[in-house]
Formats: sequence, C-alpha cells, structure tokens
Amino acid sequence: MSERFKVTKFDEPSGKNYKNYGATSAESDVELKGKLLPDPGDTDDGLPKEKDKCCDTNLYLYHEEIEDRPRAATFLSSLADYSNTIPTASAADPDAPKPAPPARMGTLIGVYLPCIQNIFGVILFIRLTWVVGTAGAIQGFLIVLTCCCTTMLTAISMSAIATNGVVPAGGSYFMIGRSLGPECGGAVGMLFYTGTTLAAAMYIVGAVEIVLTYMAPWMSIFGDFTKDPEAMYNNFRVYGTGLLLIMGMVVFVGVKFVNKFATIALACVILSISAVYAGIFVNFNGNDKLQMCVLGKRLLKDIHISNCSKDPGGELEQIFCPNGTCDPYYHTHEVSIVQGIKGLASGVFFDNLQDSFLQLGQYIAYGKEPDDIEQMERPTYNQIYADLTTTFTILIGIFFPSVTGIMAGSNRSGDLADAQKSIPIGTICAILTTSTVYLSCVLLFAGTVDNLLLRDKFGQSIGGKLVVANMAWPNQWVILIGSFLSTLGAGLQSLTGAPRLLQAIAKDEIIPFLAPFAVSSSRGEPTRALLLTMLICQCGILLGNVDILAPLLSMFFLMCYGFVNLACALQTLLKTPNWRPRFKYYHWSLSLAGLTLCISIMFMTSWFYALIAMGMAGLIYKYIEYRGAEKEWGDGLRGLALSAARYSLLRLEEGPPHTKNWRPQVLVLAKLNDDLNPKYRKMLAFASQLKAGKGLAVCVSVLGGDFTRRAGEASTAKQNLRKCMEEEKVKGFTDVLVAHSIADGLSHFVQTTGLGGLKPNTVIVGWPYGWRQSEDDRTWHVFLHTVRAVTAARMAMLVPKGINFFPDSTEKVSGNIDIWWIVHDGGMLMLLPFLLKQHRTWKNCKMRIFTVAQMEDNSIQMKKDLKMFLYQLRLEAEVEVVEMTDSDISAYTYERTLMMEQRNQMLRELRLNKKETLGMVQAIVDHHHADVKTASKVRFAEPGSEPNPNDAPSPPLADSEDKETDDKDDFRSSLLHIIDSMWDSSDENSQCEGAPSPPLDAEKKDSNANGDALNPKPNLPNITPDEGTVRRMHTAVKLNEVIVSRSHDAQLVILNLPGPPRDTKLERESNYMEFLEVLTEGLEKVLMVRGGGREVITIYS
Repeated sequence: MSERFKVTKFDEPSGKNYKNYGATSAESDVELKGKLLPDPGDTDDGLPKEKDKCCDTNLYLYHEEIEDRPRAATFLSSLADYSNTIPTASAADPDAPKPAPPARMGTLIGVYLPCIQNIFGVILFIRLTWVVGTAGAIQGFLIVLTCCCTTMLTAISMSAIATNGVVPAGGSYFMIGRSLGPECGGAVGMLFYTGTTLAAAMYIVGAVEIVLTYMAPWMSIFGDFTKDPEAMYNNFRVYGTGLLLIMGMVVFVGVKFVNKFATIALACVILSISAVYAGIFVNFNGNDKLQMCVLGKRLLKDIHISNCSKDPGGELEQIFCPNGTCDPYYHTHEVSIVQGIKGLASGVFFDNLQDSFLQLGQYIAYGKEPDDIEQMERPTYNQIYADLTTTFTILIGIFFPSVTGIMAGSNRSGDLADAQKSIPIGTICAILTTSTVYLSCVLLFAGTVDNLLLRDKFGQSIGGKLVVANMAWPNQWVILIGSFLSTLGAGLQSLTGAPRLLQAIAKDEIIPFLAPFAVSSSRGEPTRALLLTMLICQCGILLGNVDILAPLLSMFFLMCYGFVNLACALQTLLKTPNWRPRFKYYHWSLSLAGLTLCISIMFMTSWFYALIAMGMAGLIYKYIEYRGAEKEWGDGLRGLALSAARYSLLRLEEGPPHTKNWRPQVLVLAKLNDDLNPKYRKMLAFASQLKAGKGLAVCVSVLGGDFTRRAGEASTAKQNLRKCMEEEKVKGFTDVLVAHSIADGLSHFVQTTGLGGLKPNTVIVGWPYGWRQSEDDRTWHVFLHTVRAVTAARMAMLVPKGINFFPDSTEKVSGNIDIWWIVHDGGMLMLLPFLLKQHRTWKNCKMRIFTVAQMEDNSIQMKKDLKMFLYQLRLEAEVEVVEMTDSDISAYTYERTLMMEQRNQMLRELRLNKKETLGMVQAIVDHHHADVKTASKVRFAEPGSEPNPNDAPSPPLADSEDKETDDKDDFRSSLLHIIDSMWDSSDENSQCEGAPSPPLDAEKKDSNANGDALNPKPNLPNITPDEGTVRRMHTAVKLNEVIVSRSHDAQLVILNLPGPPRDTKLERESNYMEFLEVLTEGLEKVLMVRGGGREVITIYS
C-alpha cells in the first residue's frame, strides 16, 4: 500500500463547531485505503512520487501563476534588506565615485543639531536687538512669534510628507516635486536654490559687517564709514567678494573640511547664546560699561563720554555751532549721559513696550514728537538717524531668515537610521528650542537694554560696539568670534548645499537648459553648479546690505514653505491612497494656515519682491510644462485633474498612473432582476465605501437580446441604476448595454469603458451563487469569461461573496478585517482595507494580516520582515504568520475530489432523452426521499424572498432573458437541483461533529430500477482523479481550515482569488468553481481579490 496518502483526522478546537476534514472511524479508514488510494504503480493519474519543485502541495491552487505572483514569503524575503531598495543621489551619475556606506545617524546628530545650527544665524547677533527696539517688546514678540509659527506649521506639513514613505536623498526638492509634480517641483526647486544661494550672500555680508564694524574698523578702504553709509556698503562689497572667493575655493577643494567646520560652527553658536544668557543675568542690576550721550531726546554718535557736555568751546559746541550760530535744537535742549545696560531690575522693560517705527532720515529719539525726530531740513551733525523706513511688516521680512533652516534634517534623510521617526521629532524639537530662545531674547533684551541703544543698529553711540556682545559674559570677544565663525559656517553650508541642489534638479532633466550643470568633476563634485552658485551669490553681495538681502531671500524661502504646506493640504484633502504618513499630528487646516501665513508675509513685507518671486516661479513652471521633459512622479495635481472638465481630461496622460497615485477606479458589473433593478444593491454600497467619494465609479449592466427591441428596457434599467447609485451615495456614471451574448457584452464594457486617463482599473463582479443548480451546462461560463477578460485587460478584480451580509453605508461595524496574503499581486490586499477604513462604516475595524509559511520558510524572519514592510507602508495592522505543515492529503480531500468528478460525469450524461432522464430522476428521488436541506441557498437568497427548493437562483452574470423552457429543461433543472441536494446533504453529514462516515460501498446495495449505469452516489472505483485536481482541492481544504479557525468571526475576510484555469474544458472550469466554494466555506463575508499585474502600493514618498 502506498504511503503517500494517509487518512488523517482534523482536530477541532474546543468550543468551535468546525468541519471535520478527516476520517471519523477506523472502519472508514480501511474502506478509504481499500477503495480510494491509488496503487503504488499509479504515477500517471495519481499523485506523483516527488513533490512538484515549483510549488508545494499546500498552495498548489496558485501554482499556475506563481511566476507572475510570487508567494508572500518569497516577496518578503526579497525586501529583507530595505536599504538596497532606496536609490542614492549618485545612482544616475556614472562618473560619480562609488559612495561609502551611509552613516546611520540618530535624531540628535542627524536632525536636531543641524537644524539648530542652520536656524541660528547672523540676524540673531546683529539685528535682533534693533528689531526689538524698533518694534517694541509687544510687536517684536509678535514678529518673532509669527515667523516661528510659520516655520512650525511648515515643519508639521513637512513631517507628514517626509514620513509618507521612504525619502531618498534630495530633501525638500524631492518631497515637493514628488508631491506636486515636476512643474511645481522644478519651480520650487529653483526658488529654494536661489534662496539658499542668496542666504550664502547674506551670511558673507553679515560676516564682513561683524569684522569691519565691530572687530577691525581700521580695515576700511573707503574712509570713515560711520559718516558715510555708502562707504560702509562699498567695503562690504569688496571684502565680501574676496571672502566669497576664499569660501568657494574651500568648498571646491574639500567638502570634508566644510563638514568638520560645521561642528566648530555649531559649538560657537551654542557657546555664544549661552554667553548672552549668562550676561543678562550677571547684569541683572545693569552696568556702567556702555554709556550714551543724549541731546534732549536724540541719540548722538562719535562723542566720548567725557566730552558729553555743553561746555563753551567743547566738542559738542564745535559740532553744533560751526559758524558761531548754534543749532536751534542744541540751543534749547540739555545734554545727558544715559546708561545703556540698565538690567532687568531697572524696569526698563515697560519703556520698551511700545513701537518706535521711523521713516528714512528721522532721528533716533525717545518718543515720537516731531520736534525730536524730524530733521526740519537742518544738518544732521552727529545725530543718529534711521537708514531705512521701518514698519511691522518690513521687520518681519528682515527677521524671517533667522527662522529658516528647518529643512536641514530632511536634506540628510538618506543618512538617517530611521528618517520617518527622526525628521519630525528632530525638526519640531529644533524649532521649539530656537523659538524659545528667540522669544525669550525679545523679552530679555527689552528688559535689559535702553531703548535708544537697542535702536542703534551699528552701535555708533557706544563707539561702534556690538550691543549683544557687550551684554554677554565674560567678554564681548566670545560673541564677536563666535558669531563670526558660526556665520562663516552657515555660509559654507549654503555654498555646499546649493550646487548639489542645482545638480539634482539638472539630473532630473525637467529643465533642459540646466543639463550642463548635471555633470560632476572627476572627484564627484558639482564644479559647474558651484561656479554658477558663486556668480549668483556675487550678485547678492553687490547689494551690500543685509537689510536688503534678508527680505529678498525671505521671499524665496516663503515660496518654498508655502508649496510644502500646499502639498500637504492637497494630499490630505484629496485622500490620495498613497497618503499614509506615520506622523499623525497634522491636519489640512494647519497646512492651509501655514500657506496663508507664507503668502501674507510675502506681500506684507514687499509686494514688489513677492511678485518677482512668484513671477520667477510661474515662468519656470510654464517652461517646464511646455519645454521640459515629461516626468510622471505620481503627483497630487493629477488627482485634481480627474474631477476637472475637458482641459484637465486632456492633461491626464494615457496609461497607468504612478504607483503612488493609484486608487481604484471602479467598474461595477451589476446584475438586474426581472424588474430591471440591481439585484445586489449592496455591491453599490460596497463600491461607495471603497471609494469614499473619490475617483471614478461606473456601474454597468448587460441585457441579452436585440437592442432595437429592448432599447426602452435599457433606458429604464439605466435610470434604475442611476437612482440606486444616488441612494447608495455612489458618485459616478451608469450604462446599460444590450448584447446577444452576456459574456461578450461584459467583455466590451471591460475593454471600452472610460476615456483617456479617466478609465476604470478595478472591476467588481458578483459571485454566481446558483452555479450548481442552473440548467445551463456552463453556468460559470459568463463568470469565468469575465475573469479572463479582466485579467487580459490588466485590471484588478474584486469578487465579494456573501454580499447580502455586507454592511450598509449607514451602519458602523467594529471588529477585524482579516487579510490572508497568500501570493503577492501588487499590494491590492494591503491597500483595500486601508481604503475601506477611510469610510465611517469600517473606520472602527482593525486590520489583521495573515500570511502562510511552509516547512522551508523561516516564520520568525517572515514575521519580522512583514512588520518592517508594513512599517514602511505606514499601515497599522496585527501580523501573524500561519505555519502550514507539509501534511499528507486527507481522506476527506480525496473523497471530495471524487464527488466533484462524479458530478462532472453526471453533467455530461444529462444529454439523455426525456424518458431516460425521467427514470434517473425517479431512481434518485426513491433513494433520497427528496429530503433536501436548503440552508446554504437561503443564505445567499435575496432579502425578503422565501427559499424555494425548486427555484434556485441563477448566477449574477447569467443571461436571464430566455424565459421559454421546454419539459426537458424542467427535468434537467430538477435533476441538477437534486444532484446538488445530494452533494450538500453528503457534505453536511460528513462535516457534522461526531457523525460517522457512510460506508463507501453503500452504492453497491442500491441500484435504480432501470439498471441505469448512473448511481445516486459516486461510483468511486470507476474514477481516478487527476493529481493536479487533488492537489488543488488539498490547497482549498487546508487553507479553508486555517482561515476558518482564525477568521470565523472577522467582519471581512480578504484573500487572493486564484487565477482561472487556462484550459477551458467543462471539467476544469467546474472544478475551479468548486475549489473557490471549498476555499470560502464557513465564511460569511469574503472578498476575493485578484490584482491587475502592477504595483498599487509603495513604500516611497
């Protein structure tokens, strides 16, 4: 006796009433071994001696498509090393040297500290005191708070985008470009590049200002710049150009030096700020180091404190009375010496609450009296006056560069160990830290320094000293050297990052004229891009004034930040399927608020600069649109185009969208009842839940016959479909086709529905519940023909089984959605439950993902890999790996296969004449006494209908037009119904707990009266099933066992739909339908899914 098959008993879990898939008695064991098992020599018709190498017995049902749709275990093993799936920045450059393995940095080193270094800039040291004094404590606080809120809202949006998948190196340009498309990506990329380049110019001018104004004023080559502002700016231009050349050489020669210097610059920043805080509290009661000479209420410069008096012949009298005639203001006001650093205990904070905004040329003085601040067309002498007009909005533009630099962490995404965790935490913590420092400095400066000294931008009243430096402890040189080195470090970082950003844009080939800048040098450096960057930077240096550069570069950064907020808001509002950020603390309203703030600050600061920046972005956008290379990055704007009119439809590209932008565009194949209403309305409800009001939905049906005769019925059916769609809140279109063949009509719908990019990619088709009872020999023909048509069209297919038990759109269900991931076919099984959970009906359900491990699989590693895969997909689900032992095929499996083969034989013999059929029916009725259980049919009957054993439902896709039946068809229908009843009762008896199996030779004791060859029970010895059939049945039985044991109480079970048989023979197609029945037995709500042969979900951003 062959040992390849053993009769095994399936032990039911305690308390569960499951099917018994094993033999139930020793007697039946003997009978089965004697009757069912093939001889050892049977190798052609029985099972093979060696297991098929390409697919094991447990999953043989899927073996025909295993090459195109690998097993889940195989797919997971290919994703075990996730770092290999992330493209590097130099992947597209053949000349670039082989990159070293990236350093896996954490949140502190990789994100937090770089952001701190980039945010704290030169403005903090040379302009913040002036901003506080000019705007006052209240408005100064609002200025800083507005800028910090803008960057915080942008950081929240950026965190959502950055955690929406793996972000390769490329930072903000990559994120915006892949979210909004190549046109917006290119425009924003160029804006960000320009802003970064101008930031380098501002840092260089700021560094020169620190040196010439506060450290070495003797280096001026254009005379005394304290008396002539233009001389000062010319000095800045000359020395700035020289410093740019030196820094450019440093960047060209060694980027490693720049990276090492960044650490020194960061230390300088932290040390300088600490010194400022220490000095404020050391000088709590003020000090006498900084004293100012004040005439009346006006601040004077270039006067030593010992000469601050109106003594006759003194220095002041010589200045204000040059020809013996004294200035009226000097004559009527007294001179006083004012302490500059008054300390927190002095109460000067209340004097600094109000603003002191001035027009160009007005004097810096206490209060706003015209006599004190207006020049009155008199000489200025040595009185300090405003060198530019100041308002609340202008000061926002000048201060805003101090809060930029929040992209530093995302720019290093390729070097982070866990970018999805580090970028949000590091960036937001850095913004909170810097915002706390800025806001506290506003209040502390206002409470420590006299108002006139705060407004003295260049410290001319105290001998050209930096106010912040003289406030610090222990010495002003800590601040001077620290601020200079940190500013140099920031400038080097900008000169290093900007050329690489330009090269990244050029390599994407979206702006053709930038192609020459994609080339790297032999050392892998973007030399050409560096030269262009230095040229643009030189243009900024020629402006020579930080107060002009700061608002200009603010425009470019604000535009960039605005687009980041726009990208996040669009993705959230469109509910793009790929939009699944791991960072959950975002909302579209926050993104819109950030966008509004960015645009408002732009126009408040300078409408002229704002229009320049927006015009530049618009020109680049249109250039890329009309001249640039076509790129499909799966962007959000393509989603908007789906709901637009002709213009947007023409913009939609033919062909499949990018994986990130894939969403099910549903084609519902609905069956109509006799009243021309949809028979299964819940299919439309399910489509509505799946769509959540987004994308395309088309509901169609086919009527059999001639269109000229049934045109009226088609119109009525279309109206009924439309009404039903409105009731189920499905937004979409309807259509009804009249065709001579139902199968051909459905095939036509699959092939032709849609227009251009507005084309369905997913078909929902009902399960043919009555396929066993119908009088047609090939009731499953329409269903299988549709499955094959959908597969040929490379569309996804959803087959809900038990549709009447699916929830309505008004219901709310809770429980589990179980995904049984057997083979990987593009990720449809992962995406569908996520989309369903977006609807209120399924929102409270939890996802559970099961995958099957074979004997040779490492189930522990599979579970680990699957968890990592879900983490990268930003999906939350419980994971379980089910181990299926390589067990022998059970007796129940073999018996069920034989009964299926016997049924096929009966169907073939139904071509008998009416008299023979009468005899067969009578013999079967006599044997079974017409005792039929119809539970399984009532389950799928229409709601409200009474079950009728003699009126079995037709399959959803069957042709219901022909209502003329002859007597022979009546008998054939009755016979089929009785055969199926025999099938069901046999199954139910064998599946009841503790019920003994009937003797297998029982059929020998009963024969029909006519001596017919057909027996009411299968003639087991006469049929030997094909080995593939047995193995497919084994797969269905074994999978059904494990699915039912774990998912019997799930709200929905989603599993792979096996591919239809390639062979179109009657027996193979009938067997396929039976395999699906066995696979889903005992499950109330099942969704069988077959992907379209392409990836629909991705780990990338």
